[in-house]
Amino acid sequence: MVVTDGTRAVVLDFYGTLVRMVEPLPPDHRGIFARRGLAAQGELWGDQWSVGPGEGEEHAAHSADETTYVTWERDRLRRRARACGVPEAELDGLVAELDRAMKAVRLELYPDVLGVLAQLRERGLLIGVCSNWFWNLEDCVDAVGIGGAVDVVVGSARAGARKPHPLIYRTLVERCALPADRVLFVGDMWMPDVLGPLAAGMRAAHLWRPDRAVEGLAPPLPEGVVRITGLGELVRAAGPGGGAGRGGCG
Repeated sequence: MVVTDGTRAVVLDFYGTLVRMVEPLPPDHRGIFARRGLAAQGELWGDQWSVGPGEGEEHAAHSADETTYVTWERDRLRRRARACGVPEAELDGLVAELDRAMKAVRLELYPDVLGVLAQLRERGLLIGVCSNWFWNLEDCVDAVGIGGAVDVVVGSARAGARKPHPLIYRTLVERCALPADRVLFVGDMWMPDVLGPLAAGMRAAHLWRPDRAVEGLAPPLPEGVVRITGLGELVRAAGPGGGAGRGGCG
């Protein structure tokens, strides 16, 4: 079974598990640089997604509130732009546009999400979302249409650390108000969604969708971890009456 009789909460990763990016895609940073006459600096920038906090990074000092966090995000962009040779007079406008572009992602739910969340709810389970994301994770959950189906939302920006840092999992378990071993974590990323939750005392299910964004081969499963190819396997494997009652949201 995936959702066992002892499971009282199912927590799902967001991007790659519940939602995927669809067109129109965010603007490429090279075009933003080029429009400002900074094409050469744009070529030095590299991967436009790599400037954010790294996997497992702790940043609690910058997560006190939204203004502090966004200022920190933009300061990182500013330092990188300056290192690429962007003139000081161009920094503020360029950084503001880059920040907006990186967050201009269009998302849609995978087809299996709504039905599975409804079935988990019918089983009396607490449902959570835990993701490495910008400050607006709660807004994004609402925007894709599942805000009313989710009890707990824990994003890295507000928690002060990115998966697989232990801090975000501690925050999650506290918000669920349940023992960690009653929480099943489901996600497509190996370290953040499988090994991290296991180290925090949760159970884990590795989602390996046929149309996954993650490349490469699936790692061997640790004892007690299951691999699924779609969210429907969570409830099909459980059968009726799989839940043991919802915990508090904390």
